[in-house]
Parts: sequence; structure tokens; C-alpha cells
Amino acid sequence: MKKLGLFFTVLVLTIACQKNYDKTYVSLSKVKTENYAPFGESVTMDKIYSQDAIASTYQKLEEGDTLDIAFTSTVNDVCKAKGCWMKLGLNQEETMVKFKDYSFFVPKDIQGKEVIVQGKAFVTEMSVEDQKHFAKDGGQSEEEIAKITTPKKTYSFTADAVLVKNQ
Repeated sequence: MKKLGLFFTVLVLTIACQKNYDKTYVSLSKVKTENYAPFGESVTMDKIYSQDAIASTYQKLEEGDTLDIAFTSTVNDVCKAKGCWMKLGLNQEETMVKFKDYSFFVPKDIQGKEVIVQGKAFVTEMSVEDQKHFAKDGGQSEEEIAKITTPKKTYSFTADAVLVKNQ
């Protein structure tokens, strides 16, 4: 009887362990897209990666590498002039998102909202001039802009599709 009980315990544990959930992404089919406002093209990639997964992926990229990917994050900042870029949180880092061929923009009031972006992830070095331009568009003070004096390595993203969660 003990052997039979042990057999069923092992069987139940084996079945339970077979459900190996990958928490680094969610399938697009499980996302309720009607809760999102679309911008640009349609999101077509089935795997929507988490903020943690994309942060880890960016750390492995070198300048010149490009990766087609879709991920979800929160908007930290957005262009106040016309919605032509946004910065998304990646744990302690950010990625600068621009839109493919400037063919679309996002609303200027989406700071703090959840988004899903699809496109190309890459690493670049952003010039002082570009940093100052984006800081001005982001509404930073002249004092803050003056502190920008050196180029910096940035996580960049060119989005061809954006979904902004309705809240």
C-alpha cells in the first residue's frame, strides 16, 4: 500500500511539474487587445515579452545588434511637443522609443500608462546634441539640459506598432 501511495505521489508531482510556464512572455492571443488603443501597424508577434526579459536582453546587445521583438512596459516620459517619442521603463534603465519612419505618433498624455510595443531593439550612443533635443521636448528645465555634457550608451527601439492600455 505504501508503494502505491508513493507511486501516486510521484505521478502527481510529475504531472504538476510538466506545466513549465515561461513567465518571460505572454502570448498575444491572451492579451485583451480591446483594452488597448492601437497606433501604427498591427501587433503581429505572438510573444509579448515582459519588462524584465527585455531589460536582460538589452544588456546582452552590443552596438550594431538588432532584435525584432515585442514587449510590455510603462511609459516614463513622452514627447510633449507632438508625441514623436517615448521612454519606457526597463527596471533601472529606460529605452528610447521612436516610431518607424515617423509614420505615427502617440498621445502626449500617456506617461505612467502601460504599453505594448513591437519593433526593433538596438543599442546606440546618443550624442549630446540629441540628448539635449529630447530633454527639451520632454519639458526639462534649461538647468537640467545644461548638465548634459557627454554622449551616452542608450537602449533604443524603433516601433512599428504600439498598443496603449486604456485606463
